[in-house]
Amino acid sequence: MDGKRAIIDLRQIILDGQHPRFEVFEYVKKADVGSTFEIHTPRVPKPLIKGLEDLGLPVIVDEIEASHIRVITVKNNEI
Repeated sequence: MDGKRAIIDLRQIILDGQHPRFEVFEYVKKADVGSTFEIHTPRVPKPLIKGLEDLGLPVIVDEIEASHIRVITVKNNEI
């Protein structure tokens, strides 16, 4: 994490068959309020997005290219 901004690149981990969404949820929960997270995945990570939204976080999804998705969220409150 650089200050209050974390860039998490999960592309290769997901392509290798792992699904680290619970680790991401724990990381976000432990971060300071006001932290921003930029998460990179090879496809739209629906379970990750739903989990972040279920935690009360706003989520923006943007396709950088066909196999590169960026998910951005901000921790506005304690979880």
